[in-house]
Amino acid sequence: MGQLFVWRGGKILGGGGCFSSSYKKTTIIICSINLVAALYIIHSLYYIYTSSSNNNNDNALSPYFTGKYTEDQIKRMEESIRIGEAAQPLDLIKLVKGIKKELSKGKKGVKLSKPVKQKIADELLLRLKGLNKTASLGEQREALEIWRREKLEETNKLQLGKENSSSPSSAKDATKLKKALETDWNMLLEDLGVWFPAEIIHKEHNDRPEEEPEDNIIAGRPLPPQCNAELHTDYGGAAVRWGLTHHKETAADCCQACLDQAKNAREGEMKCNIWVYCPSENGCHSPDIYEHKFQECWLKQADVPKVTFHWKYSESYRRSHSTAPVFVSWLSGVTST
Repeated sequence: MGQLFVWRGGKILGGGGCFSSSYKKTTIIICSINLVAALYIIHSLYYIYTSSSNNNNDNALSPYFTGKYTEDQIKRMEESIRIGEAAQPLDLIKLVKGIKKELSKGKKGVKLSKPVKQKIADELLLRLKGLNKTASLGEQREALEIWRREKLEETNKLQLGKENSSSPSSAKDATKLKKALETDWNMLLEDLGVWFPAEIIHKEHNDRPEEEPEDNIIAGRPLPPQCNAELHTDYGGAAVRWGLTHHKETAADCCQACLDQAKNAREGEMKCNIWVYCPSENGCHSPDIYEHKFQECWLKQADVPKVTFHWKYSESYRRSHSTAPVFVSWLSGVTST
């Protein structure tokens, strides 16, 4: 072997002894590493073997298990299958299948020949064209229903041999047509392309109970305390100012007009101490001949004010006055100074 030389401090040193010592150390280290690795591999193999033995029963239930099942496992699986089959609603399944079968039969309907269908379509179209352009859906349905009854009568006569003109070409077609008109009329119309949208009938319902008036809120600015406002009340008295030609925007304005009239009245003139206002947009009822409208403001005077109507009109009054509502619409008050 050649000798290794090392340059150090300007001198060449022989490196044989040093190299030999380093080589031994390296060999020992490598051998130690290999030994540790071998021990680790042996330990891992042993662990895998013992784990496989312990989990043998669990692996038997795995989908990847290819061994044989025990008798107990087979019995459990058979019992599970039996319970699952017993839990099925067999009667319900049978009933549903029967309903589907009946529905599939009903959907087939009566099959008419193309010439018969074409003739029916032409007659229906002619019947609809004979209607007014503004005919409603109900009128169109009624026209087709009249045609159906006429055609049924015609087919009945054909089957009895009493009539042969303007009828289906054969007794077989007549029998099918009769069945279609009697039992499958709507399906026949759909097959011919005649379709009517559902007719919506709109009705207004007044769900408000009779015991509840339309509105208990006085619109506009608050009324002064001296107005003594009373809802659904009509007072009598001599008219200081006729409401037919005297309108005010709010009840407060009407009351204020009464207060102002009493304050500014001349000597000998009647002074207003009762105000009667119509707050309903539909007008207010009165037994006189006039039509009392929204925002009428009546100024009245009475030494002893008396209520003529309050809250509701009596049933006897409503029987004798057909236009009278249930509730009194007037808003009134007796002023105080």
